[in-house]
Amino acid sequence: MPRNPTSSPSDTTRTLTPAVLAPSPHGHPADWRLGFWSLIVTQFQGAFNDNALKFLVIYLIVERDFPPAIRDQLVLLVGALFALPYILFSLAGGYLADRYSKRSVTIGTKIFEIGVMIFALVSLATGNLAMESASVFLISTQGALFGPSKYGLLPELLPENKLSWGNGVIELGTFVGIITGTMSAGFLAVAFRGRETWSGVILLVFTLVGLITSFGISRVPAANLSRRFHPNPLADLSGQIRIIANDRVLRWAVVGNTYLWFLAALLQFVIVVYGHDVLRVDETQISYLQAAVGIGIGIGSLTAGYLSRGKIESRLIPVAAIGMTIFGFLVSRHGLGVWSVRADLAMLGFFGGFYAVPLNALIQYRPAPAQKGSVIAAANLLSFVGVFFAAGMYFLCASVAHLQPGQIFLTGAIMTIAATWYPAIALQQDWRRNGGAA
Repeated sequence: MPRNPTSSPSDTTRTLTPAVLAPSPHGHPADWRLGFWSLIVTQFQGAFNDNALKFLVIYLIVERDFPPAIRDQLVLLVGALFALPYILFSLAGGYLADRYSKRSVTIGTKIFEIGVMIFALVSLATGNLAMESASVFLISTQGALFGPSKYGLLPELLPENKLSWGNGVIELGTFVGIITGTMSAGFLAVAFRGRETWSGVILLVFTLVGLITSFGISRVPAANLSRRFHPNPLADLSGQIRIIANDRVLRWAVVGNTYLWFLAALLQFVIVVYGHDVLRVDETQISYLQAAVGIGIGIGSLTAGYLSRGKIESRLIPVAAIGMTIFGFLVSRHGLGVWSVRADLAMLGFFGGFYAVPLNALIQYRPAPAQKGSVIAAANLLSFVGVFFAAGMYFLCASVAHLQPGQIFLTGAIMTIAATWYPAIALQQDWRRNGGAA
């Protein structure tokens, strides 16, 4: 049920108004800029390495000339291995984000990432596909443990009227990292074919840079020193889902965010096969198609952050839902050239960024401070449940229904109508109820 607008400060969630947000109980650093930009660079490096390694392994699979059915299954396996750690370990990351300083957790996960990248280097040097796939799982484990601290740091580092702007910047940095990581994977696959050791060395160096920048994040106190770790993750998850379910705004923000990640993951699978089988382009050109989506999301996120002007601007959500649907239909058309596909994908990503920023700001703001890390972790977990199901949806469309890539784009557009429209309407109604103009 929705929270009462007159809820007391001791309630588990806080009511959102469309005005500038109320002061946070956390004291923000006097000069928040160094800590904030250190977080942005650290997050950029993490997104770069995650996607560079994931797509490098996918491109190495495509290069091995497996039969198409085997190739598709292996690509989906890598996608599932990338999503699964976020389902298994996000709540553990939420516990760490609540129980310890989020800065300390960030540094610790970067140290763990160094070990992962050493393992990945060995797997690339030996050409062992099983180890390469395991390295994808391990790098995602690091991301799952880091995610709640990453997003939980924003309201602790930033003044409240900078929160939407900060979300726009971190989404831009994330998707620029995804873009450059994806593009670099195509470059590395071609440039170091037969010499994949060098790809591992480059990724390891980038991880060391990320560790160094993580030390620049401002020191923040632990949010909940009394928080206990539950060895049964489902018990912890059920509590966080109850918090989410009892707040109407938070509930629909999480639903919308989960679908957005589902759609983004589905597009990644389709684009690889679309570029290879339909457009007949190489890995580098496929990476440019992936980059078009990422560039669009990054620019859309930054634009949404600036348009919010110190508020959580839910009016952007229905605009984004319409735009995502329109360009989902346009990219499904038959006979498009490479540049037309890039343009449609970029615009689809742009409206995805518009959709992401207010949703992320709501997910970060609504929970009480002591529960923020855990709720963000639960939302993170659910978003990667969406990513995991995207792999299954692609399998159903491609292998069971035998749909062509363009038809899967069309399927995604149709799903977008149903999956984004009701959350958009629900959040808009709440915005009006809290005093916003129509």
